[in-house]
Amino acid sequence: MRRVRAIRERVGQLVEATWFTRGILAVIVGNAIVLGVETSVDGGPVDVWLGYVDTAMLWIFVVELALRIFAHGRRFFTDPWSVFDLLVVGIALVPASVHSLSALRALRILRALRVVNAVPSMKRVVNGLVAAVPGMGSVGALLVLVLYVSAVIATKLFRDIAPEHFGHLGTTLFTLFQVMTGEAWPDIAATVMAEMPGAWLFFVLFILVVSFAVLNLFIAVIVSGMESLEEELVEHDKEDDASNAALMAEIQAVRAELAALRAERGNGAAEPAAAPAAGAR
Repeated sequence: MRRVRAIRERVGQLVEATWFTRGILAVIVGNAIVLGVETSVDGGPVDVWLGYVDTAMLWIFVVELALRIFAHGRRFFTDPWSVFDLLVVGIALVPASVHSLSALRALRILRALRVVNAVPSMKRVVNGLVAAVPGMGSVGALLVLVLYVSAVIATKLFRDIAPEHFGHLGTTLFTLFQVMTGEAWPDIAATVMAEMPGAWLFFVLFILVVSFAVLNLFIAVIVSGMESLEEELVEHDKEDDASNAALMAEIQAVRAELAALRAERGNGAAEPAAAPAAGAR
C-alpha cells in the first residue's frame, strides 16, 4: 500500500506539473487544428496522415486521463472539467463503423474548451456567466411571457391580414422572434400596415419592450454576476492577506521568543565560566 501511495503521489506531481499541463493544452490546440483541417481535405494521403495524427493525439488524451484517474482517485469525478474530458474522450473512442454514433466523434473538438480553464481571464468570464444563471432564468421567463402575450395579441389582430406571418400562434411566435432579433421586421410591418396603418404602434411598442428593455436585462444580470464574483474574489484576497499578516506576526513573535531564550542561555553559560576565573585570583 505504501508503494502504491508513493507511486500515486509521483503520478499526481506529474499531472499537476506546469510543463505537463502546458503540453496537454498544446496537444488540445493541435488536435483542434487537425480536426479543422480534416474538414477541408477530401481523401488522399494527406487525409490518411491527418487520421494517424488524430489517432495519436486521441491516445495521448487517453493516457493523460488514465494518469489523472490513477493519481486523483475518486476526487477525479468531483471535478466538472475532468468529467467533461472523460465524456468527450469516451465519445471519441466510439468506433467509426457505428454509423449512428460516428458523428458524435466530431464532438471531441469540444475538448478545446479546456483552454478556458487555463486562461484566468476567460475563466472569470465563464464563472460570471454561471453566477448569472439564476437571474438569467428569471429574465428568460419574463421574455417568454412577453412573447406569448404579444403573440396572442398579434394573432388576433393580424391573422386575416398576413396569414403567412400571423396565421396561428406558432407562426406568430416565430415571426415575433424575427422581429425581436431585428431580422426583416420592416418588411413584415409594411405587409401588415398596407391593410392596417395603425399597426406600427404594436411593432414599435414590441421592439421597445423586448429588444431595448428585456434583452438588455440579460446584459445587466451578467454584468451584475461578474461584479459580485469580483467582489467575492477581492474579499477572499483581503481575508488571505489578513491571515498571512497574522501568520507573519506569529512567526515574528516566535522568532523573538527564540532569540530571548538563546540570549538567556548565553548569559547562563557565561556566568559559570566567570566564577572559576574569580576564584583563581
